[in-house]
Amino acid sequence: MFTAYLVVTVITIAVNAVIAVLDLARNPMVLANSAAVNVDPAWVPLLGVLKAAGAVGLLLGIIGIPYVGLASAAGLVLFFLGALVAHVRARVFHNIAIPAAYFALAVASAALTAAQ
Repeated sequence: MFTAYLVVTVITIAVNAVIAVLDLARNPMVLANSAAVNVDPAWVPLLGVLKAAGAVGLLLGIIGIPYVGLASAAGLVLFFLGALVAHVRARVFHNIAIPAAYFALAVASAALTAAQ
C-alpha cells in the first residue's frame, strides 16, 4: 500500500508542479483554457500558487508531516472539483478530461494518504 501511495502522490506532485509553473508563466494555452471557462486572466497566477502549495504540501506529507499532506490532498480535490464545475457551467467539454485527470489524482492521493 505504501508503494501505491508513494507513486500516486509523486505523480500528483509532479503534474501539479508543472501546471503551477505554466500558470505562473501565464502560458498561452493555460490562458486560453481559462478564458474558455470564464476565468479572469488575473486569477491565473493565484491559481498557480494554489496548485504549487498543494504540491508542496503533498511533498511535506511524504517526508513526514502526514496531516499537511492530507490537508493538501483535500485542498487539491476541492480545487479540481471547482475546475470541473467551471467546465460544466461554461459547457466546455472538449478538454474536461484534463481537470478530471487532475481531480482523479488528487482523490487517489487523498485516499491513499488517509490510508497511511
